[in-house]
Amino acid sequence: MTYCVGIRTRHGLVALADGRVTSGSQMAAAQKMIMLGAGSARFFVMSSGLRSIRDKVVTRLRRSHALDTASTFRSLVDAATSFAEELRRVREEDEAMLSRSDLAFNLHAIIGGQLVDDPEPSMFLVYPEGNWIELEPRTPYLSIGATGYGKPILDRALSFDKPMRTALNIAYLSFDSTRVSASNVGFPVDISVYLRREKVWRTARYDYDEVREQRE
Repeated sequence: MTYCVGIRTRHGLVALADGRVTSGSQMAAAQKMIMLGAGSARFFVMSSGLRSIRDKVVTRLRRSHALDTASTFRSLVDAATSFAEELRRVREEDEAMLSRSDLAFNLHAIIGGQLVDDPEPSMFLVYPEGNWIELEPRTPYLSIGATGYGKPILDRALSFDKPMRTALNIAYLSFDSTRVSASNVGFPVDISVYLRREKVWRTARYDYDEVREQRE
């Protein structure tokens, strides 16, 4: 299972993804949030579901749009649309074979950022079918994976006008609520913050002991 949450406020974006991967009785860590593009034209992708699907879609997107050195996308809606198109192609190729192994084609992705033609930061949720929705100020967050445990604090405490520091703390608390209740969600946690005024990304990875103060 996974827990990823993306928040948009008047002041920017917050993206948080847990790093735990479980398979039967085994546990490992894996990155569920990646940054694509270069320079100021960067955007994040967070995903839940089969990692092999995400990797295949992202690899094709990187190659076709030179995302390791630049970005051919002018707006985030272009990036979300291209991601969805690649996802549909992968579904056509792999869904039947996955079904034979009793695996669901279940990739959900949150994509967020601000590219050159975007007047403000934005965020999209892409479904396994390749359709998507855009985040709006009245509901300023998107979450995927084990969403039930972290939803109450997001609904009660978050609004579009909250300061970035408050939004970041709420994102962490929603993750921590999920971690406590879901054994397959846990540390390390990856966090990326986009500051609208400065137009810069800040990213960090935290383990259990590094956020003791916030947790307490």
